[in-house]
Amino acid sequence: MSPPTAVDIPKLIFNEKKDKFKAAKKNFEGPSPHADKASEASQVTFNGPLETSGRLDSKYKFEEETPVIGRIYKDAQLADILEDDELVRDLAITISRRGVVFFRNQNITPEQQKALANKLGRLTGKPKESGLHIHPITPRGGFAKAGSEDEIDPEISLITSKFQRQGLQDKKLPRLYERKPGGWHSDITFEPVPSDYAILKIVQTPETGGDTLWASGYAAYDSLSDPLKRFLESLTGTYAQPGFKKSSEEEDFDFFTGPRGNPENVGDDLIAHHPLIRTNPVTGWNSIFALGEHYTSIDGLSHSESEIITKLIQDIVFRRHDIRVRYKWSPNDVALWDNRSVYHTATPDIYEYDDGTERHGVRTVSIGERPFLSEQGKSRASDLKEKGLKV
Repeated sequence: MSPPTAVDIPKLIFNEKKDKFKAAKKNFEGPSPHADKASEASQVTFNGPLETSGRLDSKYKFEEETPVIGRIYKDAQLADILEDDELVRDLAITISRRGVVFFRNQNITPEQQKALANKLGRLTGKPKESGLHIHPITPRGGFAKAGSEDEIDPEISLITSKFQRQGLQDKKLPRLYERKPGGWHSDITFEPVPSDYAILKIVQTPETGGDTLWASGYAAYDSLSDPLKRFLESLTGTYAQPGFKKSSEEEDFDFFTGPRGNPENVGDDLIAHHPLIRTNPVTGWNSIFALGEHYTSIDGLSHSESEIITKLIQDIVFRRHDIRVRYKWSPNDVALWDNRSVYHTATPDIYEYDDGTERHGVRTVSIGERPFLSEQGKSRASDLKEKGLKV
């Protein structure tokens, strides 16, 4: 396969004068009025797992990265797949089944990346009210909007080592490997309606360092005993992120209060309540959802009880290498993952060992449905066994 046509890196905008972000129209204070809907009916109807057409896998060669999580397509271009809805739907189902999927050396543009992120959810049944997420700290800086030299695109998140490195120098951030809990998270679980799919294209990276790891929430759930599964399935948790508002105050940049990709995602107090165990509507498999930097505690339990169970869940991810995949980036590589069923973290080595090269990425995050647990939800491992499948 010949190298793809080069795509220019979008212009980076660091919004020192606070005049480059124009998405905000109304100021929403406090938590979202929809923050506590964990016990309400889902916005989507689960009618069983979705099946692929088989065209994607017959058209492009692929390799499974591990038995549990990860797949890579080395000779496919996402810009081509984007033009065929059936292939996009196949890709979405594959992402949901494998957790994360990688593509090397991609020529996809930011506008195409936005369209693809939205299509992945649309073609697999996400609510019509859900679009692309606008991160609350996007006014801090981002990529230039198409056709503009000085306006930030609100639907693209700037992933950059510049902000983290500055935070470390100013002692506004702890050392990254001491962060709770080790940097692992699913994107924006503090929103009442969080993400389904996310896409990250790394456009610049050091020669070494800055790898990203993903872990399977399906496999974490499967590792639990049946009595513990039933107990956790009866619980909800609090998911919150006060750090973003604090950063906006300390660094004096505007905080975007919404709506952030769904009418329910509003407010400057980033907090929501979700089930600890959720069912992925694409696969029908259950996953542990209660993990990461945006998850804080289990509702209804004492602090010590919540801490004990949280530590047990964390230990599954931290100690089990067999439920993880680690990816070494090259420029223009793309990862697509399902935030409902995986967690991820970036290695902090590029902040400790600086070769002078910043790490920049273009991230687009699709908004999905309100998390739910279905009575029809299954274990991934048991479902594959019943069907005689390995992955």
